[in-house]
Amino acid sequence: MLHRLWMMAALAPLLLAGCAAWSPSPETPAPMHSILNTPVIDSGTGRPTTVEALAAQWRDVDVVIIGELHGHNGSHLLEARMQAALYAEHPDQVLSLEPFNVDHQSVLDRYLAGKLGEAEMIDDAEAWKNYRAGYRPLVAFAAELGLPVIAANAPALAVRCVGREGPDALTRLDPALQALLPEQPFLSDPAYRERFFEAMGGHGRGSGDDNPLENRYRAQLLRDNTMASRILHALQDHPGAQVLHITGVFHSEDRLGTVALLKARDPELEIRVLTPVTVDNPTHPSYNADDLSGGDAIYLLAPLPPEYLDQARMIDAIRQQFSDARDMTCP
Repeated sequence: MLHRLWMMAALAPLLLAGCAAWSPSPETPAPMHSILNTPVIDSGTGRPTTVEALAAQWRDVDVVIIGELHGHNGSHLLEARMQAALYAEHPDQVLSLEPFNVDHQSVLDRYLAGKLGEAEMIDDAEAWKNYRAGYRPLVAFAAELGLPVIAANAPALAVRCVGREGPDALTRLDPALQALLPEQPFLSDPAYRERFFEAMGGHGRGSGDDNPLENRYRAQLLRDNTMASRILHALQDHPGAQVLHITGVFHSEDRLGTVALLKARDPELEIRVLTPVTVDNPTHPSYNADDLSGGDAIYLLAPLPPEYLDQARMIDAIRQQFSDARDMTCP
């Protein structure tokens, strides 16, 4: 659920001099003008493409992972377009969602079976606040066609307690909750660890348990390993299906996080990654070779309006957002 904190605030126009190793010159897409316009760029060619063409290219892959900026309307619109385009090419589709935790799969299943209303599902599954605006179209599409929907994220209690108390917190969880967690829940890779610590401002503060960020990193790994495990289970439970997984960009960019852990568990998987890039100037959007390296394709997003201009109000809002987490008691 980390946003792209480490991302540069301004993207260099087209190719930078330091990117000379990348030869094709990207073709600037048409002006965006709107946060809802999401041009798609094929990373292999550096040129604009369409969701339909991309879906046709990715027809036979096992897993398509779309990184998103949580709450960005452009991300959610792109996801819905890509879901429909992939379905047209490969109707045996499974939708996997970070916004739902694995311990709420039964709630999601009851909703899909018509046994719960939407408000009941949102309450019982502790769905994200932007469910209706961001994820309802994806779930509705799957429900209409009778497609499976996977609650992919780690249980909130497990994540919070590992973040506070470390890996041993898992041993104190209810056995039923422990049974939902993956084997090797803290499987990691050095590049991802380095990126996480950089994003959290923990440069050079040691690599052992004395580092206060270690437990936060383990909580992040618990999310990624759970999502990777759930995707694998979905492929096993639905042979021949293609899994479309929706997640925050930090979990997938540069094929790190969930992507790397999925490949570590099954190196034979064919995975494609679609990554967002926020541009400076929506009227004349540009991208460079570093942006293209973030996935097999990228999609360009106009920046959102600032949420707060008053610093004090922003701090109060953040405190309120995390108040529920502070109240959560670990066993």
